[in-house]
This record gives sequence, structure tokens and C-alpha cells, in this order.
Amino acid sequence: MNGFPSPSDCVLSAIIFTLNEEINLPHCLESLKWCDDVIVVDTFSTDKTEKICRDAGARFFQHAFEGFGLQRNWALENTEPKHEWVLMLDADERVTPELAQELIKTVNPCPQNTHAWRLRRRFYMWGKWLRRSSLYPTWVVRLVRKGRVSYVNRGHGETQIVDGKIGALRHDLIDENHKGLEAWRERQKIYAEQEARYEIESEKKPFSFYELFSRDPLIRRHALKRLSWQLPLRPLLYFIYSYFFRLGFLDGLPGLRFCLMKAAFYKYLTQYKKELRRDVRSWN
Repeated sequence: MNGFPSPSDCVLSAIIFTLNEEINLPHCLESLKWCDDVIVVDTFSTDKTEKICRDAGARFFQHAFEGFGLQRNWALENTEPKHEWVLMLDADERVTPELAQELIKTVNPCPQNTHAWRLRRRFYMWGKWLRRSSLYPTWVVRLVRKGRVSYVNRGHGETQIVDGKIGALRHDLIDENHKGLEAWRERQKIYAEQEARYEIESEKKPFSFYELFSRDPLIRRHALKRLSWQLPLRPLLYFIYSYFFRLGFLDGLPGLRFCLMKAAFYKYLTQYKKELRRDVRSWN
């Protein structure tokens, strides 16, 4: 199977989250042919998502979306994964043969006090890995032991509460959305609204500078983001940080385009929506 494990060796379930993913889903499902328990949790798609899932032999569920964290909790609690360990995926992500082999070896067996594993997400756009302009490595907790991990909504993403230790995997998860630039912009509009709302709510909580030096990359990254909320000219500073400080220019023209898009569209829109919400509150 082109370097993938055999289905007979599978010791984990995979859950994919979808909304009108007929373009991305085949790539994700293809990378999971080695998995004997693939589950799809869909937010009432209107395209061919359901047919693609059922044709591939995946178990199909539907549930209203209330945030990434709550959706993951619902999936863990209601889809009855076959195995103790569950891999969480979005439809625009895929597993490499090297990662699949590592997943199998990691959970069979796994230390009893380790209940989750984080891994790096490798972001592709225009067919190119944007290693530097995407601020790689971005760590995400996606391999979890049932009953030991719960997720919490955080802006347009999520965080997790783990009853035990979190390990780190060596191989990357591939993130490549095939829907095109217009779909990317539409997603950023939604994400900016969610992020603006979350930032305003989070400003009430105390900020800890110690978290900037945490050994946990997830805590460090969130602390850095919180620090950036207070800075003036935030879109410009993000561009300088991603393109120059994080060497995004080494990704060539795609790196320049991506840094500009993130700064001038997503970061600017988040700040604009944040100020708009503050103005509405002051009027009331």
C-alpha cells in the first residue's frame, strides 16, 4: 500500500470533520485506506460529501457545528470509535505513509500515563510547502485516548484538556486545501469573526509572561498570540514577523503572497471586527 500499514495492523480509529468537502475529502480518505475504522462527522453538507464517504466505506454521522472543540467532543462521545486511540482530522488534511507507520507504533503499546500526542502540521498552498511563511512548525493535538481528552472552543480553533501526559510525534500531518483562493478568503472571514469575539472575551483574563517561555509549544504559541493582540499596526507587524523574522521570503513568491494575504486580509479583518464589536458595545 505504498508504504502504508496493512489494515490488519490498525489499532486506531480516524474521525474526519466535513462541510461540503467533495474536493478535499478523496485525498484525506485515500491516506486512510490502512485504517479499519474511518468515521466522518458532517455538518449537513449539500454536495457529494456523504456519497463519497459511503462509497469509501466510512461510517457517516451528521451534527450541527458549534465550534471545533465541541464538534470533536460530540464525535468522541457519540460515534463509538472501534479503537481506544482516535486520530482527529479535518478534510483538507492527510496522513503520510511515514506518519501512519509512526501512529501504529506509538499506540501499540503506549505508556499508560500518556493520553494524547501532538504533531506538526505542514501547510501547503499553490502546490508548495510554505515551510517558513506558514510559521512552521504548528503543533496540534490530534491523537487522543478515548475518555482521557476533552476539547474546548478557542476562537476559530480549539484547545484541549488532557488527563495525563502529551507526547510528540516526529512525522508531519499534511494540510493542503484544494478548494482555491476564493474559498480560502471566505473561510478567513468566518475565522476573523470568531477570533475577534474570542480575543475580546479573553482580554478579561490575566496574561502571564512566563507562558512565553513555556516548554510546551502550544502554550508558547498562544501566549505569543495574546501578546500580539495589544500591539499597534498589527497587520504590518505580522507581515514583518512572518516574512522577515521567520524567513518567509525564503519561500519565494508564494511565501510573499501568503504573508501579504494573512496580514492584509485575515489579521486586518480580525482587528477591524474587534474594533467594530467594541464600538457596538460602547453605543449600548
